[in-house]
Amino acid sequence: MKKLKNEKELFRKAMQIGEALAVKSGFSAFKPTDSADDKAEAIYRMLVHMQLMAPLPEDQENSANIRHRLAKWIAGKLPKDDPLLQ
Repeated sequence: MKKLKNEKELFRKAMQIGEALAVKSGFSAFKPTDSADDKAEAIYRMLVHMQLMAPLPEDQENSANIRHRLAKWIAGKLPKDDPLLQ
């Protein structure tokens, strides 16, 4: 897995957009006590279910790979001139 430039910031952006998409789709908002890993997994599974993202192989579904996949997903959705892609 090759690390992306600005991967942490891309992951944060993916979480922000994923949570907004989840609420718009009728899912309840996350609680403040939910861990970041739980939120990331829920958003990942929602995006896979909505067919907005290809799923990871089952044996590779772990926190680090899910975070990386979310960062790659949002990097592909941002405009080419976005500061996070520089």
